[in-house]
Amino acid sequence: MTVQSWRALRAQKYQLTFRLFLFLNLVSSALSVFSPIYDVHIFPLPAMLIAVGSGAMLLWNWRYARIKLNLPIVSAIFGCLWGWHILSKTFVLPTVNENFQMVALFSVLFVGTIAFSNNIIAFALHSLPTFIICLFTSNSEEWWRMAYCFALPLIGIAIQHVIQRRNDRFAQGLMYKLLEERETLNGLSMLDPLTGLYNRRGFQFRLDSLKALGPAQHSVLLLDIDHFKAYNDHYGHMMGDQALMRVSAAIRNAVRSRDIVTRYGGEEFMVLLPQCDIQNAMLTAERIRQQVYDLKIPHMFNATVATHVTVSIGVAPLEDNDIDAAIRMADNALYEAKKQGRNNTLIGERVPAA
Repeated sequence: MTVQSWRALRAQKYQLTFRLFLFLNLVSSALSVFSPIYDVHIFPLPAMLIAVGSGAMLLWNWRYARIKLNLPIVSAIFGCLWGWHILSKTFVLPTVNENFQMVALFSVLFVGTIAFSNNIIAFALHSLPTFIICLFTSNSEEWWRMAYCFALPLIGIAIQHVIQRRNDRFAQGLMYKLLEERETLNGLSMLDPLTGLYNRRGFQFRLDSLKALGPAQHSVLLLDIDHFKAYNDHYGHMMGDQALMRVSAAIRNAVRSRDIVTRYGGEEFMVLLPQCDIQNAMLTAERIRQQVYDLKIPHMFNATVATHVTVSIGVAPLEDNDIDAAIRMADNALYEAKKQGRNNTLIGERVPAA
């Protein structure tokens, strides 16, 4: 789940609550108009307003679902209309009728409980006007019953509200933790597990970020450990891995923090030097070559070059963000450096177009 999907779920929850509230008010007001509990000679203007308002807002919300109205304010308006309806009907009844008031209170509480099972503020604002009107117009003997009828769902919704908020906080915390772990895994998937350098995927990600900054002068280094297959065959793969880790650390220490160091192949490395011309790139390549040489990692099968591990390096400019052309140039230079005796650094030359 993402933050966007979490927000989408919350928006869907709001839409369901809002539409259910309007629908229940529409049905209740329609019953009050066309099939009232006590048929008295009164034009039910508040009930008509509730019916028309509910229907109109349902259609409006269906058309403009992205626009959110303030739910507590809407519930308070409808609650006042219900209180007005009950008050106007109570005044025209021949005598005070507790049954009518209790049924009316139950009807409003039913709508609020169903629609606002997780929103105590909206429930209270919708139900409170009716509760006050029923208390005001009833005998004092009925007050405790009405108070009980009002308090019971209010307490239940309050408990549900607390539980729901705790669940929401837990779910939101879990979601953010999962997102952090996903970011960590994405970061790890861009790193070579042995050396801790970028792999090709990580290099491409950094290269795309660099391109987005606009045109600039960059350089590329392509490095290869001399006679590394013979080193692995003689010393074993465990020692080979140790040598790779030490060489990768030397490369990383020899460059700037913003330079992009990548394990390009088995014993091959690539370094992208942002905002670095070819002369400074050669200086960096020589610094890397010397630091690897100074590691003094024994390598008896590199005796024609030295008695320890060395690297050969090809250097090339990155022009017009054409990384493939730059890698080809650096690879050609690396090949020539090996032909010239290894433990060497050369600048690649662009092959003229045919």
